[in-house]
Amino acid sequence: MFVLGVDPGLSRCGYGAVRATPDGRVTAEAAGVIRTDPAAPLPRRLSILLGDMQTLLDELQPDAVAVEKVFFQTNVRTAMSVGQASGIALALADAMGCEVAEYTANEVKSVVAGYGAATKEQVQRMVQTQLGLAAPPRPPDAADALALALTHASLGPRRARMAVAQ
Repeated sequence: MFVLGVDPGLSRCGYGAVRATPDGRVTAEAAGVIRTDPAAPLPRRLSILLGDMQTLLDELQPDAVAVEKVFFQTNVRTAMSVGQASGIALALADAMGCEVAEYTANEVKSVVAGYGAATKEQVQRMVQTQLGLAAPPRPPDAADALALALTHASLGPRRARMAVAQ
């Protein structure tokens, strides 16, 4: 299974792709951040994010896309921009025919670090360990996206079996 994780954001949208093999090995294939200029008008920033995300999906051709679900946000402006970026990722992935999943930050932390209130640094270290990386992935947006991909690589097959059983 080839999974693209997306940590949505309008200024910085993290992405990370992992490949999970049937024998349980998981390797990192790509990681980075799509950036937009905060000074640019909103429609232009959304257009740039849309184009860059489409290019990323076209290049990687993932089987599944896991996006962080906006669960709670104290800043309404931040929540809106994260929601807009999330919507772009979800719609593009679905249009490509990818399996699409959403996970809250606490779900990701629980799966990757074993603790739903893990710090960003703990998540980065666990992503580094699980993927056998020489250093913790940076920036944090890319590390979070890799953690999302790892979460889906772990939970996705189980979720699919449960959906079939229902």
